[in-house]
Amino acid sequence: MGYHLNFALVWRHFDKLWGGLILSLELAAASIAIGMLIGLALAVAYVSGGRVVRTVISTYVEFIRNVPLILLVYLVFYGLPTVVDIRYDATTSFVVTLAVYAGAHLVEVFRSGLEAVPRGQLDAGKAIGLTPWQRLVDVRLPTMFRITLPALSNTFISLFKDTSVASVISVPELTYGAQWINLNTFRIVEVYLVTAGIYLITGYALLFGLRLIEHRFRVGS
Repeated sequence: MGYHLNFALVWRHFDKLWGGLILSLELAAASIAIGMLIGLALAVAYVSGGRVVRTVISTYVEFIRNVPLILLVYLVFYGLPTVVDIRYDATTSFVVTLAVYAGAHLVEVFRSGLEAVPRGQLDAGKAIGLTPWQRLVDVRLPTMFRITLPALSNTFISLFKDTSVASVISVPELTYGAQWINLNTFRIVEVYLVTAGIYLITGYALLFGLRLIEHRFRVGS
């Protein structure tokens, strides 16, 4: 029996996809914001700390980067509450997990950016009497962000797509919405074609916006 495409049922429940997309963007924004704080703090500690600090940070980065995100999601949502007296909902659990995951990737991005700041700029700051904190805030960090913008853009897009993993713990984001429509309409091809298109369009829209920011603040502009 041939399969006949019928998108009518998908459009009838499109609110599930639209609401899921909004939540996916919110999950990505919250996780990236927290992840940037984690990544930046650890990157600064890495480049200015001693061997012990670098070893601890490297261990965290290597562990997180080499463990699948879906496994981390299961560990935090199902495993952590069994060993620690802590309670949280699925959305909070996923934001924490994705933020920690993002932080591990952003540590390397920020670390490479900090180390790429021209030594002459730091020497100039020292020559005019800036304190180490002032050199970090007024010289090193602004230059680092401009250097790392292309890498940050790619990381942000990847993290947005990673929000689809939240569906495994029933967070009602975009992929979960697609699964709900599939289970209730059995239009598997149609719903996942539409969902793929939504991810594609949203990803390119985000990339376009980030490229504009990158062009505006790139080094040499």
